[in-house]
Amino acid sequence: MNKQGNAYTFIYASVLVVVVAALLAFVSQGLKDRQLHNEEVAKMVDILRSINVEASSADAVDKYQKIVGESSYIVNFKGEKVDGVAFDVDLAEEVRKPIEDRNYPVYEAHLENGGVKYILQLRGTGLWGPIWGYISVNDDGNTVYGATFGHKGETPGLGAEIAKPAFQAEFPGKQIFEDGKLVSIAVVKGGAAKDAKHEVDAISGGTITSKGLQSMLGDFFKGYESFLKNIERESHE
Repeated sequence: MNKQGNAYTFIYASVLVVVVAALLAFVSQGLKDRQLHNEEVAKMVDILRSINVEASSADAVDKYQKIVGESSYIVNFKGEKVDGVAFDVDLAEEVRKPIEDRNYPVYEAHLENGGVKYILQLRGTGLWGPIWGYISVNDDGNTVYGATFGHKGETPGLGAEIAKPAFQAEFPGKQIFEDGKLVSIAVVKGGAAKDAKHEVDAISGGTITSKGLQSMLGDFFKGYESFLKNIERESHE
């Protein structure tokens, strides 16, 4: 075959593309298990941070097993437990459903000196992409114990501040209900009122991200409302 001809060039390029694609597929498949493991560990780190437990990739699995272990489940809009594994729920898929049809993961954290905390998983939309988080609630089903948030692509120094400890530190002690009525937690531009039970300060310069986070909170607290009220009733029995 004439190596200077178009046919040779086309065949050579085609073979090269096939070989490279095969190699990439092989490498991707080989790394898949490790990637899934890393994603699971990152999720455990976030769950633990929502109960104010610091963890790293080195110790997250051990701490998660000790504090949460098998104490996780899925609830529906009515607050009833349903079949399935909480850790496997894909909220990116769930948020496409009507709020009444979603699966809501719950993680029970058993702290040595702090009793039981209920960790709720959230997902919403920021300025440039998805935002998410975990909020832990005391066994009164109302008072926030801790919170952690993450994002994909929010602006550094602005909306990305939702992932910083300074912002997340505003949530402990806030309340979700007022006299039994769901009021959620507002993210207030210009600053929350002093000693406000249902407000936190918005991110300076991150108006759209702040609104997205507030919407996420309201949306998922509504989804978890019946479950949280069940906790409150059980705490008084």
